[in-house]
Amino acid sequence: MNIFRTLTLLAALLFSGYLHAQEVSIGEVQRVATREGVSVPIFTYWQDNAVATLVLFSGGAGGYGQIGEDGWPTGGNFLIRAGKHWATYPFNLVMVGRPTDGIDLSSGNVRVGEKHAADNVAIFKAIKLKSKLPIWLVGTSMGTISAAAAAIQDSENLISGVVLTSSIVAYKIPGAVPRQNLEKIRVPTLILHHEGDACGACRPYEAKNIASALINAPIKKTIFVNGGSGATGNPCEPMHHHGFVGMQDEAVDLVAAWIIRPTG
Repeated sequence: MNIFRTLTLLAALLFSGYLHAQEVSIGEVQRVATREGVSVPIFTYWQDNAVATLVLFSGGAGGYGQIGEDGWPTGGNFLIRAGKHWATYPFNLVMVGRPTDGIDLSSGNVRVGEKHAADNVAIFKAIKLKSKLPIWLVGTSMGTISAAAAAIQDSENLISGVVLTSSIVAYKIPGAVPRQNLEKIRVPTLILHHEGDACGACRPYEAKNIASALINAPIKKTIFVNGGSGATGNPCEPMHHHGFVGMQDEAVDLVAAWIIRPTG
């Protein structure tokens, strides 16, 4: 049995007691006032048994898409389309939408910039008013730029952990994870990457070097996975290995297990 299957089985055994016996209920969209005249919609799902709140930063231009008939976002991004599976774990969920002033979250410069930072801090503080549980940032693709930057800029110690999936590592891209001051991240950090990620901005061999720059993270781990079927289209889009297509639940299981019990 390979390490990926071992870890997945272990996660299922360790945390099966947390899983809902009933069908996952629906969340709600809230709006957080961030900057003057600007608000950010967030899709939230709160649980009485939660042990942490996960803030999910999607890739591309950000956001979570429309709300479907089942009451859950319809965005195709890995983190968003796996929403109901995230909800089977003891986590509050916050999916970050696009700010009303339309700043371009497809730009790395914007994701590390002051406006996005102000939006994120306002969201984190709004979360803390609702729940004092630890906040974990989970980003994928361009969302890893946001997650890393928010942890680096966290002067008020609002963040308890970071997960970077399908990280942007190409140095030519402004805000790419390796270009940021990763030594300023002082919380547990997980890097999850697919060995078959064929996106030129997320080459696996470069993702292997992220952890070495996290010199002040108290716990850090890099996990590479393989598998999943049905990869199609642009290799930088969510329906390819870049988006853990065909194995999204297994990827969530790994992340969830590590957040609940981080190990190096």
